[in-house]
Amino acid sequence: MRRVVISGAGTINALAEGVAQTQAAMEAGRCAIGELAFRDVERLSIRIGAQIKGYDASARFTAQELALYDPFTQYALIAGAEAMAQAGLERAPDPARWGCIIGTAGGGHTTANNAYRAVFAEAKNRVHPLTVPKLMGNAAPSHLAIRFGLQGPSFAVATACASSNHAIGLAFQMVRSGMVEGMLAGGSEAMLNFGGLKAWEGLRVMSPDGCRPFSASRNGMVQGEGAGVFVIETLESATARGATPLAEIVGFAMTSDASDVVMPSLDGAAAAITGALADAGVAPEEVGYINAHGTGTAANDRIETAAIRQVFGAAAELVAISATKAMHGHCIGGTGAVELVACLMALRDGVIAPTIGYDTADPDCDLDYVPNVARRAEVGAALSNAFAFGGLNAVLALRRI
Repeated sequence: MRRVVISGAGTINALAEGVAQTQAAMEAGRCAIGELAFRDVERLSIRIGAQIKGYDASARFTAQELALYDPFTQYALIAGAEAMAQAGLERAPDPARWGCIIGTAGGGHTTANNAYRAVFAEAKNRVHPLTVPKLMGNAAPSHLAIRFGLQGPSFAVATACASSNHAIGLAFQMVRSGMVEGMLAGGSEAMLNFGGLKAWEGLRVMSPDGCRPFSASRNGMVQGEGAGVFVIETLESATARGATPLAEIVGFAMTSDASDVVMPSLDGAAAAITGALADAGVAPEEVGYINAHGTGTAANDRIETAAIRQVFGAAAELVAISATKAMHGHCIGGTGAVELVACLMALRDGVIAPTIGYDTADPDCDLDYVPNVARRAEVGAALSNAFAFGGLNAVLALRRI
């Protein structure tokens, strides 16, 4: 089967806009979590999040575009443009053989929130005529396809917090099999609004004071927003065009716990990790870095640690693990894509992002979480874990190239 590489990367998130800027913020251990600012935030119990600050949509898009672009679509377009530029592409080189897959949990959630407010709170009898195409989950991949001439398979993936990894993994499989020549893939989310946070409050998994993955003091997740988009193509096509591959995708696996909608499963997570390693032909001792799902909830961090131990055995003591959600928040459907930026940094630059906010050791979380300070290390292979509500797991395996 064909070798598949990432030849372009783009992101916008609460840490920064741009891959280089985001990686610099990750290396510095910067925290983008702070007080939220949007309408009715005072009615929330949880008022912190990783919000993209200073963002002016009207300075980036025309009024006609904004009538169709929910923030999650805007973020995907910004990240996609950076990825295409880095790959040296203005349009798809073979339109019928290029497509786009974007993961998102909420899609145009801001648009839906505003429409509900207009109808139910403000007693209006109609909403904007473009509300449906603006809020639909496939809006982001559709607009990326229009922008870059991608006439091949393009669609959205919605698997909650694993959406990005599913999107990237499916794109990898399509390119590897020869179904397509290249894909734009990643994830985007913009759920930081009153309705979105009020719903999450009901789950009682949100922290009121910060995200501290794997630390004994952890008390929940903190939501973020943003996007990550990547150009995924064959090694042959990238090198023929003169593009510099950022990393090689070598394996992917997805599993379903088939047990509980919200409680993670050790066996389901372990099966996804095992499957990704097997698909990649990578032994556990070859893995130098794992970007953990690491949400900061009591159950996730304990079970993810146990799953890594189950798969890696003695090698679990040797692998560096970090949860970057402590810096950029949990971007839900977009989170795996933002976290892939940390994997690229580890593979290309030899810099492992830290798990910031780590303060107290937990006997149930007893591995190397790279606490608080970034680390220099030579990383030949890396994993990106994503374990979602619904019991849906997706793990990517990458190699340095």
